[in-house]
Amino acid sequence: MSEQLDSDDLVVLDVRSAIDDGGNRESFEAARIPGSRYSSYTDAGWRESRDGVAGVMPEVEALETLIGELGIDNDDTVVVAAAGTGPTDFGSAARVYWTFKALGHDEVAILNGGVAGWEAQGFKVASGAPETIAATDFEGSLQDALLATTAEVEAARENDEALVDARPTDFYRGETQSPAARAPGTIPGAVNLPHHDALVERDGAYYLDAEELQANVNELGLDPEDPAVAFCNTGHWAASGWFQLSEVGDLENVSMYDGSMAEWTRDDARPLHLAERGTVTVGDLAD
Repeated sequence: MSEQLDSDDLVVLDVRSAIDDGGNRESFEAARIPGSRYSSYTDAGWRESRDGVAGVMPEVEALETLIGELGIDNDDTVVVAAAGTGPTDFGSAARVYWTFKALGHDEVAILNGGVAGWEAQGFKVASGAPETIAATDFEGSLQDALLATTAEVEAARENDEALVDARPTDFYRGETQSPAARAPGTIPGAVNLPHHDALVERDGAYYLDAEELQANVNELGLDPEDPAVAFCNTGHWAASGWFQLSEVGDLENVSMYDGSMAEWTRDDARPLHLAERGTVTVGDLAD
């Protein structure tokens, strides 16, 4: 990518945040990929809380404004760069990547290794206040097939379609509970693809290892032509799961449940599965 930085239609979008101590705008101004633009994954509006559920996708119009104000238009190729400082940080790049795809913008990629990997490999960095970028128009077209609703997840369960829990195993088994969910456990019938298992550290940067990932995906025994839904607690690790299944694992029909367990557990009647208790309802476990 270093040879393409001067391309007028290439935008490197730096989305570093405090996740995995990845940094902030100050870190961006201290050392960044030349010509890159900054938008905090956690603070700029890439996700929002709505109806008591954290992490859901904002309305298309809000995202159009966010992206347009970064000077990105529909003709640009966007390379999303997270900090590269940890496996959860990778989800920042994956979620922003998924957002562009969900808006119908297919010319998007992730910089494997992130900013840390860029620096570790000795590529040129810039510093100081970046030049001002003029806002432009960006038009999104929501791709419903990439976004799963709660009703669609319920239907997927009834139809024995693949549900893929991207959380670490202790969350999947119900041994650990996210504060965003009202109860522990997973959606009954789900399989587990921990988001971090195929992310490996080299020289202080985290990279997605495609070969290791493919082995993990193969172990799930999923039919690549069948529908699958990735989920987690609040649609962050789920973005990693979606990216790993769809963009690297070659599954053809993967969506992401952005509400994830935060939304699933709002209804006392919905089922949950815990390794030690079997299938119960949210109401059996919630305070």
